Amino acid sequence: MKILVCIKQVPDSAQIRVHPVTNTIMRQGVPTIINPYDLFSLEEALRLRDKFGGEVTVLTMGPPMAADSLRKALAIGADRAVLLTDRFFAGSDTLATTYALAQAIRKIQEVFGEQDIVFAGKQTIDGDTAQVGPGVAKRLELLQLTYVSKIENCEPEKREIIVERRAEGGVQILQTKLPCLITMLEGTNEIRRGTIDDSLRAARAEIVTWSAKDAGIADLTKCGLKGSPTIVKKVFAPTPRSDRAALIEPAKTAAESAEALIGAIFAKKASLESDMAKLASGS
Repeated sequence: MKILVCIKQVPDSAQIRVHPVTNTIMRQGVPTIINPYDLFSLEEALRLRDKFGGEVTVLTMGPPMAADSLRKALAIGADRAVLLTDRFFAGSDTLATTYALAQAIRKIQEVFGEQDIVFAGKQTIDGDTAQVGPGVAKRLELLQLTYVSKIENCEPEKREIIVERRAEGGVQILQTKLPCLITMLEGTNEIRRGTIDDSLRAARAEIVTWSAKDAGIADLTKCGLKGSPTIVKKVFAPTPRSDRAALIEPAKTAAESAEALIGAIFAKKASLESDMAKLASGS
């Protein structure tokens, strides 16, 4: 099987700060990591390769420093890495990003062969839109399986795959034809560490680096800020809460503790009790 995994280099969210004057994210001095959700997709791709043979290609769009994340993916076990980097991509929103990635994937299929599955994380920790995976699928006219929690079965010879998808109110079992695009949920597998041989290979591997021209992107008006209709008006840190947690002494029984807790909530939110009574009565 030939599998492609879209990953993104993101700032470590645990160390992000917001500038107090400009209200913009301060990226200087903040370490970067592979988007955590993408790692679950990478692991699932590697498991399919280990089972059926083939190769796994990782693709990212970003500045030249994004090659560091690609090397980390190679160290985990990926076979090939492609970096899409160009100043024309600066400021891309999800619409412009999906356009550039879709064009790059078409180029990858032209150079390295048709891809049976395209993987992506369900979202990124810096944007949290969950739009890029489905957007790429739409542009490439791929069947898409989002929020996948488990791959039940895959039969490359029959060009079929069966997955378990988490949906609101339950779980869905879906079967579709290959090729397709899959976005994996977090916690769906245990990400491998990679071998020493993989680490050595990653250190000396050549990262395939493409500019917009190399990837066959002719219409640059669809890239970067020019191709991004999204406008961010303001970025700000949430206002710290002034209220402190209330301490409720435990009672002898669970029922008494629950009653004390509910009483404390109603005492603080006077209208809540009457609102709940109206809902219960159906009025």
